[in-house]
Amino acid sequence: MEEKKLDLNSIIGFVLIFGLLIWIMYQNQPSEKEIAAEKAKKELVAKQEAQAKADKAKTTSLPAAAVTPGDTMQLAQLQKTLGGFAYSATLPSAKESFTTIENEKIKLKIANKGGYIVEATLKEFEKFRKESKQLVELIKDNNSNLNLQLQTTDNRTLNSKDLFFEPTLEKVGADQVLSMRLKAGANEFLEYKYILKPNDYLVGFDIRSQGLNRVLNSSKPVNLQWDLKTYRNEKSVSYENRYAEIYYNYEDGKESYVGQGDHKEENPEKVDYIAFKQHFFATILQTNTAFAKADLVSQNLVKDEKIDTVFTKQFNATVPLAFTNGEIDYKMNWYFGPADYKVLKSYDKDFQKIIPLGWGIFGWINKLIFVPLFGFLSSTIGLSLGIAIIIFTIIIKLAMSPITYKSFLSQAKMKVLRPDINELGEKYKKDPMKKQQETMKLYNKAGVNPMAGCIPALIQLPFMYASFQFFPAAFELRQKGFLWADDLSSFDSVVKLPFHIPLYGDHISLFPILAAIAIFFYMKMTSGDQQMAAPQQEGMPDMAKMMKIMIYVSPLMMLIFFNSYGAGLSLYNFISNLITIGIMFVIKNYIVDSEKIHAQIQENKQREPKKPSKFQQRLQEVMEQQEAAKKAQNKKK
Repeated sequence: MEEKKLDLNSIIGFVLIFGLLIWIMYQNQPSEKEIAAEKAKKELVAKQEAQAKADKAKTTSLPAAAVTPGDTMQLAQLQKTLGGFAYSATLPSAKESFTTIENEKIKLKIANKGGYIVEATLKEFEKFRKESKQLVELIKDNNSNLNLQLQTTDNRTLNSKDLFFEPTLEKVGADQVLSMRLKAGANEFLEYKYILKPNDYLVGFDIRSQGLNRVLNSSKPVNLQWDLKTYRNEKSVSYENRYAEIYYNYEDGKESYVGQGDHKEENPEKVDYIAFKQHFFATILQTNTAFAKADLVSQNLVKDEKIDTVFTKQFNATVPLAFTNGEIDYKMNWYFGPADYKVLKSYDKDFQKIIPLGWGIFGWINKLIFVPLFGFLSSTIGLSLGIAIIIFTIIIKLAMSPITYKSFLSQAKMKVLRPDINELGEKYKKDPMKKQQETMKLYNKAGVNPMAGCIPALIQLPFMYASFQFFPAAFELRQKGFLWADDLSSFDSVVKLPFHIPLYGDHISLFPILAAIAIFFYMKMTSGDQQMAAPQQEGMPDMAKMMKIMIYVSPLMMLIFFNSYGAGLSLYNFISNLITIGIMFVIKNYIVDSEKIHAQIQENKQREPKKPSKFQQRLQEVMEQQEAAKKAQNKKK
């Protein structure tokens, strides 16, 4: 009765506080005069900003406006600063202008100044949440630069990003081909060529020079500098930032990454591609002629995860472009698109290696089992993603059920032997070595393998770890809802807290709570049998006490650390533990008969003991050697 009163008081208090907030908001509404004044202020600021941009454009394009064709005096003035590339500043294209190319998937905006991409928009994806009406923009507002450091024959260092390129756009079949040329003469130029195919995320990108032998110093390579300040695109900045990395492919197929941290650097050699990855999206520069080396730098821009931020990481890459017969000639590709395993793999350039599916056996489980199976359920059959996760989990757990059965059967056998093991413990409590030897003999005589319960559990561990890698990397989950979760790739917040709890966050997610409850009951259900199956060993920690602690620690860890993880992973763990509880209940109550096991073990004891396995023989030999050494040491005393 007291609990009901407390709930009613809480509800009344909440209603009063909510009403008070509404009243305060109403009282603080601005008047019509204040609204009009604020509107006028915004219009004035907008006009000032527009005028400033216009003035800047005029100033920037001044060299072209000041130079007319054939004006040798002005050309001579420009040659003092631009050397052989002064010619480029005399062309009509020497102004702040842009060329746009686009297909069904991406839209690219290329600037005359610098010749590089200043806007890259993905037309099929929205940032933050579904129906946000904000497209994902990988490049915009000067967050990225591409620059060639040009060393000239007259000892100048020029930056291509500061020079004007001449654009020429044409159609070649269904492809759009944009040529951007930095000219030193009518037929002497440095060219960036962009080739955009229909319905594709991959953009052909060639860098070549023609007739620049007299202009460029070809005794050493030209440094290509590429940087990107990555925009935040997801709901959880901490979760997104955790998976924002620089990946690179090097030495004919090896893959690695720069790593997390405030400032990280790597210097690989023979690099095939560099990927600036932003959890669910990636910008990749791939080359057909491997870069001799690459200087890669990653800096963390998220200083306080409690505060919303615009950017997550600052990525920088510097690679040398070697001269061949006095000219530069590199055929490359840009990729602007989703970090989707299937899409990346379709290009047959090892791009899919930037998806962190785990190393060794964990990666193989994901690539050979999880990715194809989940792809079949979500795409081929067309199930909703939440239902696909549930069916996916059921299939995995049913496939693991024979291993679960073996593990539980071993625990049941050890439980039956517990009285005999305790008896040996009392009999040889002053001689731990003898106790171990006699215990091993008992196992052999009863036909019980003490390792049989551990091995099945170890087999399941790689699958569990693989799931922790798979779900955060599953692009299919992005902005797909299920039940109360509006995005299975992010946390399923049901309550927004007015404060921040260290490690936990400023919200309450429901799926982690359900997963924590399920793991609590699972551990509660199995801990008793495990304690009975594993007798206390001399000089070893009390496993019974440890298990009692873990019953409460494991759910608490699940609750804390999964609160900001993707709801898809929490849903998988919740369903997984529920199914395991069901399987264990069926095995315990309907399959494994303790009385039959006891009778079988007693029958085994009457038979001749089985020949011990090689492992048991080796263990017995080690024990005997230790016993002999102990006796010899006692004799010396």
